[in-house]
Amino acid sequence: MAAQRKKAEIFRALHDGPDILILANTSDVATSRVVVEAGYPAVATSSAGVAWAQGYADGEIIPPEEMLAVIRRIAQSVTVPVTADMEAGYGARPEDVANTIRATLEAGAVGLNIEDSDPSAGGHPLLDFDLCVDRITAGRAAADDFGVPMVINARTDCFAGRAPETDDWNLALAEAVRRGNAYAQAGADCIFVPFVRDAETITALVRGIDAPVNTLSGAPSPTVPQLRDIGVRRVSVGGLLSLAAATVVRNAAEELKGPGTYSFARDVILHPEMNKLMR
Repeated sequence: MAAQRKKAEIFRALHDGPDILILANTSDVATSRVVVEAGYPAVATSSAGVAWAQGYADGEIIPPEEMLAVIRRIAQSVTVPVTADMEAGYGARPEDVANTIRATLEAGAVGLNIEDSDPSAGGHPLLDFDLCVDRITAGRAAADDFGVPMVINARTDCFAGRAPETDDWNLALAEAVRRGNAYAQAGADCIFVPFVRDAETITALVRGIDAPVNTLSGAPSPTVPQLRDIGVRRVSVGGLLSLAAATVVRNAAEELKGPGTYSFARDVILHPEMNKLMR
């Protein structure tokens, strides 16, 4: 427990600077160790990446026990703090979120993403505002009762399906700020706002939310240095690395089956190096 508490304190401090926290989301032990070897101070799982690696579609379809088993293996296999994306908490009720947070802590993670939309419905429809605040409150209490200062990264999906430069987008911005501040007051440590790519909106979020802001990045988002200048405190990439890896495999398979050449083998991690990472 003392070691886990220390990792939680380290991870919490990473949100306070002096630099922006960059997280390269992983899907298993191998990718997590590669990320740590690359110098990252923490491991963040991708719920999509973990699900795909286990043969499930994204969207809280993977059973929680299977998701937690992967998180446990990762937490046992790296020395840095681990934060887990647990989607919408595997249940809408506050007690469901509390149970998921306890289980995630028991698996060895010290951070957790929790979103405010319904994963069982298309388009990320938002859950009721007051319910979402109660969910964060219950999650914070569960983490505190566990005795580990878990970093709760509260995600709001206000921008899902919205088009920039529309009245709908402006309403989404106002609601994201409202929800972000309410979640922070309820005990969230960071506010995660995906589906936003433009610097103007990101700047408004950073100025309007009284908590560290996490963006979901990747082209055509602003670069990490640009996000740092805006004031974003945490950057993650969701399932992007998993998609990149799957793309490499597909392209390599097509090359091998087609021209039968091996250009995909250039600049790969060598077998002895990969074995060393697993020891």
